[in-house]
Amino acid sequence: MATSKQIASLVGPTIVAMVASEFPLVQPHLYDAQIPPVVYLSGTLMFVAGLAIVRAHNRWKRDWTLLITLAGWFFLGLGLFRMFAAGFYQRSSASTSSTVFMVAEGPLFVLGLIMTFYAYRREAPPT
Repeated sequence: MATSKQIASLVGPTIVAMVASEFPLVQPHLYDAQIPPVVYLSGTLMFVAGLAIVRAHNRWKRDWTLLITLAGWFFLGLGLFRMFAAGFYQRSSASTSSTVFMVAEGPLFVLGLIMTFYAYRREAPPT
């Protein structure tokens, strides 16, 4: 559980900050001027982060810690996609409506909040 809390204390707030900063109402034209090398770089960083999470926390237990494992695999997959299809990703994200981004990022924001909550909540003392 200590490893789960440690990883969630990094991943949860990171997801919340990333989603909040990418929200179309905050930065409405963020994806308009992206170039494929920047998409590739962000994909590489996501891949490395996802790989680190999966290597340290590949647990499939049916509780909140599963969110950490799923986040790791999600980052790994999205990172690979951004690396190998940077141009396609850039073109498709530039032509996608703000509503689609808001619908897709809403659940990610909630998952980040859940991980943050469990990572930083105070444990009840053992009796």
